[in-house]
Amino acid sequence: MAIKITWLGHNAWAIDTGSGRLLIDPFLDDSPTSPVTADAVEADFVLLSHGHGDHLGDTVAIAQRTGATVVTAYEISLWLTGQGIGAKKVIGMNPGGGVDLPWGRLQMTPAHHSSSLPDGTYGGVAMGLLLTINDKRLYFACDTSVFGDMRLIGAGGLDLAVLPIGDLFTMGPADSIEAIKLLEPAKVMPCHYGTFPPIEQDAGAWADLVRHETRSEPVVLAPGESLAL
Repeated sequence: MAIKITWLGHNAWAIDTGSGRLLIDPFLDDSPTSPVTADAVEADFVLLSHGHGDHLGDTVAIAQRTGATVVTAYEISLWLTGQGIGAKKVIGMNPGGGVDLPWGRLQMTPAHHSSSLPDGTYGGVAMGLLLTINDKRLYFACDTSVFGDMRLIGAGGLDLAVLPIGDLFTMGPADSIEAIKLLEPAKVMPCHYGTFPPIEQDAGAWADLVRHETRSEPVVLAPGESLAL
């Protein structure tokens, strides 16, 4: 069965695996580019890369309304229980750790980025997400710079990599090309750009660079559009 991946703007994603509904970094109500509001989405799992407000977003409200399980950094999992999310509905992890879930497997990967929660609470370390779903391997780099160990993440083969290109807070377009060369995914999608003026980028020009300098196929979505794998 095809996996449906929908971009909700910034680094927010909805994934329908056929056996589960996933949300990644659901920054929705305060996002100027989200095509949906937090009360309109459904989820069985929320995968949260780090604690910054433009990623944590509406996690608490969505988890409370839907009963979704939140998988995130160990420190954030403790903070979430203090926000009224039941301890059985959070899974705290660290980079390199993996967990088998009803829809597949999630492994947390390193990400070179800071992490804190909106109230200033320490958010542990930022992480990327490596998902194995229906024999497909999907890597969401989330907020990070390029780093050499991306070659190890891609070593098992990647059907899709999702990389930030906004610059300033994450890698920009040029460094994303270097990341693609390390990861060697079949397809690659950009994210974390165009949400606010400081991270405006030309995604069409980025896609031309990908075609010219790598062997990966670029896929550029508008918020609300989907890719089937």
